[in-house]
Amino acid sequence: MSAPLRALALDLGSTAVKAGALGPDGDIRHLVSHPAPAIAVHGEHRESDPLAYARTAETALRECAATAGITFPTLIPLGLCSQRSSFVIWQRQNGQPVTPLISWQDRRGLRACDALIQSESRIRQLAGIGLTPYYFGPKLAVILQDHPAWRQGLACGDLLVGTLDTFLLWRWSGGRHYATDVSMAARTLLMDLHTRQWSTELCDLFGIPGAALPEIRASAAMDADLDWGITVRSSLGDQSAALLASVGDFSGHALVNLGTGGFVIRPMDAAPPAGYLHTLLYQDSAGQCRLAAEGTLNSIATALAPYPVAELDAEALGRDTHFCLSEPSGLGAPYFRSDLRLGFSAPVTDLPPARIGALLIEGIVFRLARILEDFDAVRPLERAYLSGGLSELPAIRQGLAQCLTFDLARLLQRESSLAGAGALAAGIPARRPVAMALIEPDATHASLLRAKYRTWKCWLDDLLARSPGSAAPYTMPLAHIATDIASLSNPAPNT
Repeated sequence: MSAPLRALALDLGSTAVKAGALGPDGDIRHLVSHPAPAIAVHGEHRESDPLAYARTAETALRECAATAGITFPTLIPLGLCSQRSSFVIWQRQNGQPVTPLISWQDRRGLRACDALIQSESRIRQLAGIGLTPYYFGPKLAVILQDHPAWRQGLACGDLLVGTLDTFLLWRWSGGRHYATDVSMAARTLLMDLHTRQWSTELCDLFGIPGAALPEIRASAAMDADLDWGITVRSSLGDQSAALLASVGDFSGHALVNLGTGGFVIRPMDAAPPAGYLHTLLYQDSAGQCRLAAEGTLNSIATALAPYPVAELDAEALGRDTHFCLSEPSGLGAPYFRSDLRLGFSAPVTDLPPARIGALLIEGIVFRLARILEDFDAVRPLERAYLSGGLSELPAIRQGLAQCLTFDLARLLQRESSLAGAGALAAGIPARRPVAMALIEPDATHASLLRAKYRTWKCWLDDLLARSPGSAAPYTMPLAHIATDIASLSNPAPNT
């Protein structure tokens, strides 16, 4: 007789909703995946149907349980992981949404960020993260400014608001559980990172009635019983779940996850380098919180989508004198520069698509390398792990390996976010990965790419030194960079 399953897990992603069962060894079995409802794009707005999302998530979970031979009610716990900062407002009386599901990618919160720029230092001090429109707080602030009746509805309790996990917990429990976990609350810009409660000061700054926000619970102690006869034991952000499954609490390792966007995250209790996020990963059942430093890349999959990058290898990198930024919606942490978006140091209209794709991959590789370099400077890293769909691209894998001074490995374990959510629900201790493959850098090409990486950093620093909104943000390289780049085709030994 096979060993019993430890937990069910549900991953509420931006492009797919996945369910799986956690095996006795921490592996994901009986995987079910459905496309998430399409996100409609209208200017800076990114919206989808919250009821369609709820139906898709319930279908995925029930199909997984049926495949695994699990019938409801069951004592097997459920772990959730969720895209962070996507949210909805709905009516308490009947559960009907009054807004679409507003994606984390939505940028309408920029107006609130601009209005609060003088308070940015205080906001970062309280929340541990920077002032950016991707988070829940700024987007909700703008919506309530545009719809004052909704603010009144929240204040009097007729309306409820929450991130995707909160909406589904409330809906699936018949309104008994109006809650979120501390890792999701920590990405709203409304929670005090030190007290792990909603901050009256932050809520007042954003003009949001704090009393209307859901209860904050420990990630590993959600204990939300659903109407179907299963208990949500744990809930946490998707990136936290991926880190838990792959790196655990080991501070000598970092995780690089590349999907729709990208992030580099490393367990770190001390304050992170300037500009980086201080991420609250999760809170265990004993109340202890795990923290990390995090750098982010925005919408990189969107940048690569039009170009034939799947067959490129690292030999295609470092061959051009152009420099590139690869984030269509602006640089993420540690820079948070919405004015510095996807662009090149010189025109690329005459370049073939494969060459443009190679430049975009360079921009991604160099941004990742610099984040890891900054983390390594605080405390030496032993290894970084690659995961996510874009990590399958050979040029990204080999290119990053050539730019780093420590080990890079590819995670062979699939569905890390599901595995982390399931492990937290089952009470399995975090562990370091065993299913991995080291990526050996090609020494014959590494000096070429490393030389261009050094000059790319100078180009980026020049852009960052300019004030936001200055004219011509993308220019030809500075004279000293142009001189260095001219020698890249014949780099000196040991460069």
